Amino acid sequence: MPEPTRDDVDAIVGPATPHFAYQLRARVLELVEGLPADHAVRRYAEEQAELLDRLGYASSKAEEGPREPRTRPGWETIPSAAPADAPLPPKAPLAAPPLGRTGSARESV
Repeated sequence: MPEPTRDDVDAIVGPATPHFAYQLRARVLELVEGLPADHAVRRYAEEQAELLDRLGYASSKAEEGPREPRTRPGWETIPSAAPADAPLPPKAPLAAPPLGRTGSARESV
């Protein structure tokens, strides 16, 4: 396989959406895993992986066009209005039920 290029990284990252951000992030990091840490393409890929990580908590990359100001009336009622450069904070993970307590009807019989 030829050495990866910035264009290869861009081909993966370019069409990214929040739904697929983490899958694409894994592909980008896998693409450059054999390159030395100081390689320019690897550094670029790691920057793009960070963008994809933020995109996973956002609603769009919002790289084009003017932004709506967050002070616009009603803006706070739109929970998905978070671009990749200002994503929503990660949610706390849900707690797992205690072992043996799944809440299923079978346990009570």
